Amino acid sequence: MRLKLWGVRGSIPVPGVTTIRYGGNTSCVQVLPEDGTILVIDAGTGIRKLGKRLMQSACGRGQGDVHLLISHTHWDHIQGLPFFAPLYREGNRVTVYARGREDTHLDVVLKSATKDPYFPVPFDAVQAETAYRELREGESFYIGACKVSCARLNHPWIALGYRVEEAGRAFTYISDTAPFSDVLLEHDFISSPPTPGDRPSPENVAKLRQMERALVDLCRGCSLLVFDTMFTDEEYRQRPHWGHSSPAHALAIARKAGVGRLVLFHHAPNRTDDQVDQILAETRGGAPDMEIIAATEMAELEV
Repeated sequence: MRLKLWGVRGSIPVPGVTTIRYGGNTSCVQVLPEDGTILVIDAGTGIRKLGKRLMQSACGRGQGDVHLLISHTHWDHIQGLPFFAPLYREGNRVTVYARGREDTHLDVVLKSATKDPYFPVPFDAVQAETAYRELREGESFYIGACKVSCARLNHPWIALGYRVEEAGRAFTYISDTAPFSDVLLEHDFISSPPTPGDRPSPENVAKLRQMERALVDLCRGCSLLVFDTMFTDEEYRQRPHWGHSSPAHALAIARKAGVGRLVLFHHAPNRTDDQVDQILAETRGGAPDMEIIAATEMAELEV
């Protein structure tokens, strides 16, 4: 099993001379299992190029069967979906998986992004057969020969992390999450951010500990961990309510879970290539016992 990284940036696409090495497209990772299943995680702007590539094979003949795992439906994780070419070829089948919500259904959320006056083509106009599977936290299921498991992350309006296993090899994709120490992020919007050092209520501390245990279990024994490291430690202290992590937190989870390799992912949109280089060097310097790389658009990684 291999991974191909089609989008590694967070929040907003940022093409330009200062992001050319690591890439400016938002989150999209293709899983390449041995059985040939088309499995994709997140539909940021990186999925547009992936769709063009898929149209050169079965999807171009209207014979593609695409499985798309969505971590959450914040804009930077779905904004490329209306430009995903296999959706517009009759005969293809696209199944979308994401966490179920109590207030609305997944298809309604995705279709609302292309309603007039926001987009010229309504989602109902796609020619591929579409299906939706709403997931529960902690659920496991199979896509082809791959076992997929999910766990809740600490992010506003709640995100899911995914573990994918095939033939005894596993990797985990964690984007987006805050640490599990300062603030519990759920359905409410925090208009008054917590003061650094504030402790959550005992009830929320219990929730955070349970969430962290579930996340560590999701990552346990994986050979590869792709983890949200959008913030430096100082940036996290300034914005603990945004729902993102730092390399230090990613390392802590990786060590608890016994992970072999760590991929720094979801680079901040204002982060230049040189700054990513510096963060990578500092993270490696603090963890000489672990293989650490920075996610790079179009890179292929062996699991």
